Amino acid sequence: MIEFTRVTKEFPDGTRAVDDFSLVIPSRKTTVFVGSSGCGKTTLLRMINRMVEPTSGTIAIDDDDIAGKQPVALRRGIGYVMQNSGLLPHFTVADNIATVPVLQGQNRKQARTRALELMGTVGLDTAMADRYPSQLSGGQQQRVGVARGLAADPNILLMDEPFGAVDPIVRTELQQELIRLQDEIGKTIVFVTHDIDEAFLLGDQVVILEKGAKIAQVGSPDEILENPADDFVASFIGADKGKRALRLKQTPHGTVVVDGEGRTQGALLTDAVDGAAP
Repeated sequence: MIEFTRVTKEFPDGTRAVDDFSLVIPSRKTTVFVGSSGCGKTTLLRMINRMVEPTSGTIAIDDDDIAGKQPVALRRGIGYVMQNSGLLPHFTVADNIATVPVLQGQNRKQARTRALELMGTVGLDTAMADRYPSQLSGGQQQRVGVARGLAADPNILLMDEPFGAVDPIVRTELQQELIRLQDEIGKTIVFVTHDIDEAFLLGDQVVILEKGAKIAQVGSPDEILENPADDFVASFIGADKGKRALRLKQTPHGTVVVDGEGRTQGALLTDAVDGAAP
């Protein structure tokens, strides 16, 4: 469990990126910080592994204040995946994944064995182990980044807009891969995105943020969709203009479900009984 208690972050130029933020992040669930650029979501994420230090307040992991932890040791025990993978260009795929275990004292043979196992876990062919990042597609690089984040078997995995730089098809694949992985490994994941659809897809707990990391609403996707806290939240999730409303549409090929903007969201199964969707 991660707990923020009255956390504030003010930068030297006077910008208050985080203003009196308190939140409990449950263990072994995915919590998503979502909001517009500049709302403080990445600052919050980076305070968990002390890449950014709070100006005031406390952050605790399992009731242990991280201010008393040595920053480098803390970071080596927390997985971190960033938007552009952050791979070391002159290291092979296997060596990139094995970086943290080697730093933690694991011998290179053991670290490589672990790296090959993780390549399979994230859906990468182990034949790519000795390739370099420049020889991989963007989606493959992100998978390596996820594998590297998992290499030390951390309890906490921080993900800072990890799928934001890939094309929509690859992004969908990576999102589904993350859902599958979380079902298997059950980590405490803190995920940052500006995409509300991604937040609703991935999050067990979704935290919608306004400027200064002010919490506009926190809850499950269902809770937020069913009962937006205010006009800001309704507008942010698209409920104010009916974008979230679904209706049936007849096409020459059958009945499909479309949203408020007319985009197809799915199709009714042909074995529906008495006109009702199964």
